[in-house]
Amino acid sequence: MKRLFVTGISTEVGKTIASAIIVEALEADYWKPIQAGDLQYSDSDKVEKLISNTKTVIHKNSYALTSPMSPHAAADIDGILIRQESIKEPETHNHLVIEGAGGILVPINDNETILDLIKPGYKVIVVSRHYLGSINHSLLTIETLKARGFEVFVIFSGEEHPTTENIILSKTGVPFIGRISEEESFNKQVIKKYAEDFRSRLTAI
Repeated sequence: MKRLFVTGISTEVGKTIASAIIVEALEADYWKPIQAGDLQYSDSDKVEKLISNTKTVIHKNSYALTSPMSPHAAADIDGILIRQESIKEPETHNHLVIEGAGGILVPINDNETILDLIKPGYKVIVVSRHYLGSINHSLLTIETLKARGFEVFVIFSGEEHPTTENIILSKTGVPFIGRISEEESFNKQVIKKYAEDFRSRLTAI
C-alpha cells in the first residue's frame, strides 16, 4: 500500500486541498499527525467534508494543539512536549495520505522537525504555490528531500506561472502530478474532478 506524505514549500500553499484530491483519487485513508490551531474545523474535518468516496478513514491526530503556530511553539503554549516516538502511523491496510504541518523544516520540538516524521519508503508530494521567493523555497524543499533519499513529486497550486514552474521542474527533475487552479470554491464536485484528472499519475507512483 502507498504511503504518501504531503508537504508544502511554506504554509497556506494548498496542502489540505491537495491532500483531499489525493485521498479521493486513491480512496486512501488520511492522517494529519500534528494539527496546530483550527480545532473546531481542522484539516481532517476539511478533507472529510470534501471527499465523496465511502472507503476513506480519517485517522485521529497524534497531537491537536490549540494555537495556529509552529508545532513546537503551539505545544509550549499548551504545556506539552511533542515526542516523535508518540507519533505512530495508524494501522490500515489501505493507502495512507499523511499531511504535514507547514514546511519540512518546521520544528516539532527543540531537536526535530517535520522532516523527521517522513519515514523511509514514504513517497513525498510537494505542493508549490507561486509567490515572490517560491522558486527558492521549492528548490530548497525538493533538494533537501532528495538528499535524504526520498522519491519526490510536485503539485502546483494557484495561478499558473509557467516560467516559475518550468524552472522548478527542470532544475529538480521531479515528476509533475498536476496543477490545482484557483477556483471560486472547493467542494466535493471540484475535488472529484481533480481526483479523476490526477488518478492515473497518482496510481503510477
